[in-house]
Amino acid sequence: MTLFVHLTAAKKVRSVRRAGIRARSRNHDGLPGVFCLPILPSYQLTHQWARELKRGGRRTVMVAVDFRVPDDEPVFVGYFSGGHERLPSAEAAALIAGCEDPRGYEVFIPRAITAKEVHRVRGVNQVTGWRYMPNAHGRFPCPCPGCVPRGQYGGAKIRQAAEVRGY
Repeated sequence: MTLFVHLTAAKKVRSVRRAGIRARSRNHDGLPGVFCLPILPSYQLTHQWARELKRGGRRTVMVAVDFRVPDDEPVFVGYFSGGHERLPSAEAAALIAGCEDPRGYEVFIPRAITAKEVHRVRGVNQVTGWRYMPNAHGRFPCPCPGCVPRGQYGGAKIRQAAEVRGY
């Protein structure tokens, strides 16, 4: 059984313990399921999505839900902005663990996670991870309306700096 972690809002803890994790997210093909990562030796790499999820609008306290899936269950694995390939869960975990830089990788399980599969629910450090994308430090953020919507904190400054730079 492969151990994965899913990050969610702390207000959903009772629901997760009672009914598991619902398949609310959609992958690039529109399939419903659950995004997660395998538990890795590095805490920061295991919980790398926490900061990016908070930046994307989740303002509540996050928790980590650890759960197990069978080793031979097919999942989708890949870099967040690239294509995903279908592999057994054990191979997907080994692929991410074997990467030199696993930041930005994700696993997508195309089904809901039952309450019996949940191993534990625990608190998670709220400032762990990257923002925008891995290795974004020192790079100017994209000023397009899709990346920096109107009303976003600091958005006007980013758009103004882009005009000065000629973007």
